[in-house]
Amino acid sequence: MPSLNEYLFISGLLFCIGLAGVIIRRNIIVIFMCLELMLAAASLTLVAFSRFNTVGGLPDYDGQMLVFFVITVAAAEVAVGLAIIVSLYRARQTIHTDDLTSLKG
Repeated sequence: MPSLNEYLFISGLLFCIGLAGVIIRRNIIVIFMCLELMLAAASLTLVAFSRFNTVGGLPDYDGQMLVFFVITVAAAEVAVGLAIIVSLYRARQTIHTDDLTSLKG
């Protein structure tokens, strides 16, 4: 069975990959996917701490309940974010962040 340190290492690795993708990439859809990867890493950390924090011999499920709220917020973020991306593409005909220098139409 994996230990808490292994879960935290994987979560940190996923978060670093997502952060590097946000910083390095110029495609707005890839940046959006990297943000979702960072949210998944944070959710993995919450579940890992929830699993290894025992109360009376049983796992504490507070972190796992918080993950449901994170997933709900992420679903709303996807809906709003994709709508913004589609409207930017319709206005500018590009999804590269270098070409999107201002918000003027």
